Amino acid sequence: MDAEALDQLRRIFLALDFVGVFIFAVTGALVAARVRQDFVTCAFFAGMTGMGGGTIRDLLIGAPVFWMGHGWFIAVCLLATLAVWVLRTDQWPGKPLRWLDAIGLSAYCAFGSLKALSFGVDPIPAVVMGVITATFGGVIRDVVAGQPSILMQREIYVTAAIAGATVTVLLSAAGNLNGWIAGTAGAAIALIIRAGAIARGWKLPIHPG
Repeated sequence: MDAEALDQLRRIFLALDFVGVFIFAVTGALVAARVRQDFVTCAFFAGMTGMGGGTIRDLLIGAPVFWMGHGWFIAVCLLATLAVWVLRTDQWPGKPLRWLDAIGLSAYCAFGSLKALSFGVDPIPAVVMGVITATFGGVIRDVVAGQPSILMQREIYVTAAIAGATVTVLLSAAGNLNGWIAGTAGAAIALIIRAGAIARGWKLPIHPG
C-alpha cells in the first residue's frame, strides 16, 4: 500500500473513531440526564463513556493516550452532551441507539485489538485490549452511576466483543491477511452476535446452582 493510500485509510479510521466516541458519549450523557443532573455532570459522563475504554487500553499497552493528541475528541463529547441537553431524553429512540452502540462496540473490539498488536502486545492480551476498548467505558459509566453494570446483564454484550476481538487477532496472527481485513472480519462477527442479542434476545446459559 502506498503512502497516500495509507494516509487516506488512517483518515477514514480517525473519522470512524470520532463517530464511535460520539455514540458512546451520547449513552453516557443520557445516563446522567435521565436522573436530572447538570450539564457538567452530563459532560463528565459523556467523556468517561466515550473515551474511557480507549484510555485504559492506551495506558496498558504503553501508547500515547489517543485523545491527548486530538483535542477534537473532547469537542465530540461536548457535542454529544449538547445534543442530549437540547433534546428531551425521551426523544432519543431506544432500539436505534442500541443498534448504533452495537456498531460502535463491533468496530472498537477489532480496532483495539489491532492497535494492541501494532504495539507488540501478545495475541491473548491483545484480545483483552479489544474487549476493554469496546466495553469498559460503559462499565465505568454504570459503576459511577450506581446502576446495574452491563457485565451483570444476561443479554449478550461483552461476549460479542470477545468473539470479534478473538477473530481479529487469530486472522492477524495467521499472517495471510492484511490487518484491516482481519479487523473487518472480526467486527462483522461481533456485530452479527450482538445483532442476534438485540433482535432475537440471545442469552448465555446461567449457572445451574
